[in-house]
Amino acid sequence: MRALIHDSFGDPAEVLHVVDVDTPEPGPGQVRVRTLLSPIHNHDLWTIRGTYGFRPELPARAGTEAVGFVDALGQGVETLHIGQRVVTGGTFGVWAEFFVAPAAALIPVPDAIDDGAAAQLVSMPFSALSLLDSLDVEPGQWIAQNAANGAVGRLVAQLAAARGVRVLGLVRRGEGVSELAAAGIADAVATDEDGWQGRALAITGGAPVVDGVDSVGGSASDDVLSLLAENATLVVFGAMAAPTMQLSSGRVIFGQITVKGFWGSKVSQAMDPGVRAGLIGEILTRVAEGSLDLPVAAVHPFEDASGAARANVEPGRVGKLLLQP
Repeated sequence: MRALIHDSFGDPAEVLHVVDVDTPEPGPGQVRVRTLLSPIHNHDLWTIRGTYGFRPELPARAGTEAVGFVDALGQGVETLHIGQRVVTGGTFGVWAEFFVAPAAALIPVPDAIDDGAAAQLVSMPFSALSLLDSLDVEPGQWIAQNAANGAVGRLVAQLAAARGVRVLGLVRRGEGVSELAAAGIADAVATDEDGWQGRALAITGGAPVVDGVDSVGGSASDDVLSLLAENATLVVFGAMAAPTMQLSSGRVIFGQITVKGFWGSKVSQAMDPGVRAGLIGEILTRVAEGSLDLPVAAVHPFEDASGAARANVEPGRVGKLLLQP
């Protein structure tokens, strides 16, 4: 079978290449899946660069989320059947024609959800919903987030709206506000425009912003901090622009602000199975009913993985880039 491999850590556009490898056989409790589509996530590319919290042994495969059909069952697997469409959001090495995963890591996909949405059903939506759930925000309360027009930002806004939580979104350019409005997401301001703090205050009507989410880093972290009410929490979800955060120590001290990190894979590992199942069920419901949109920007063949990696960093893209064997 064909698989995407990298022999060294570096720019994914330069180090990823297609090779022929043996088709894996499922062991006890495992399932072999024939890959249909797999999204490109930032954490996949960071792993290939060697800058993520997980560094695989080289040569290494890549990819962590995919939709496909059950192709073979290992001994003892009775919960799935051949030909069933399933997704996984935490199986390493899925950028291949086939991959093996524990049966417990696979989720059957309802027919109402198409392949493009199914391919990105778990990782980002689950991280976004887990993040929202961890904040324990009440309906009607406000949170603020930057990178509001990014994949996770859009998901947080949609999932929060379904729960009755208000979200103030920060974007770095005026076009981002229009893009969000076109997607049905309001309550956003562009931080590159003078007076954006006043517009943010007008949107919330002066109501306290009880939590903030920073996915950018650098000075953008302080933009979110400046909006938070006393005793609020600033959650660090990502560092798209800078590996360090610039925060006003006075705001943290006098506002009694808590700053903490959120790493979805660690949160998922520690999560109660019942809570996890409930969150997955909520995502499936939201996608099926249309209140959670998972757009696809483009589909690239494995042979164009380099082009897909380069396209992933281009600004203004709406929707995920998917790889197809």
